[in-house]
Amino acid sequence: MQRVCVFDVNETLLDMAALDPLFEGLFGDRSLRAQWFDRMLQSSLVSTVTGRYSEFGATGLAALQMLATQQGVELLDDLRSELRETMQHLPPHPEVRTSLERLTDAGLRLATLTNSTPQVAEAQLANAGLRDLFEESLSAHEVRRLKPAPEPYRMAADALGARIGEVRLVAAHSWDIAGALNAGCAAAFVARPGKVLDPLVEAPDVVGADLAEVATKIMEAEL
Repeated sequence: MQRVCVFDVNETLLDMAALDPLFEGLFGDRSLRAQWFDRMLQSSLVSTVTGRYSEFGATGLAALQMLATQQGVELLDDLRSELRETMQHLPPHPEVRTSLERLTDAGLRLATLTNSTPQVAEAQLANAGLRDLFEESLSAHEVRRLKPAPEPYRMAADALGARIGEVRLVAAHSWDIAGALNAGCAAAFVARPGKVLDPLVEAPDVVGADLAEVATKIMEAEL
């Protein structure tokens, strides 16, 4: 069975290290960028579990405010604007475009599925020079439920005219892998630095250190 490959965007395809100078300037510590993103994901999970939907971007700004309050730093409006703008101009990881081209050249269908709003997702892919490689840019915003809830994965399958078991989610986040597997998708884990799988969740059949290795293993599994 040949599956549709659906890619997470932030960290999986795009390098969030581009935000480090912002955190260096605001807090004097660029390592707080990872803490901010973890807090953002935690708030998103709370939103999903409690059934109170908030846009992913709003969650990110709230997480930044929480971090600033914790650090005793005043968060000015221009810094909020800078975060929004930089998030829409994240560069791809170096191996991403060539890896995606290999998959499309092999005949696989590619799409993205992100928690960001459709507008942000389209801007990110266009600014990264990747939009032409995907037939669809899909957003969990359409179903008002953020990944790893099952609804976004099911929506992606429907949008692509595929059965849920014909979808393979590719992500660098263990929680996204867990959500996809729970929804009935296959999955592939991009083990970027610092990213590990949750030992309490079934491991996907494809795991690689970067997207180049993952692409090779996907083609071995699917073609």
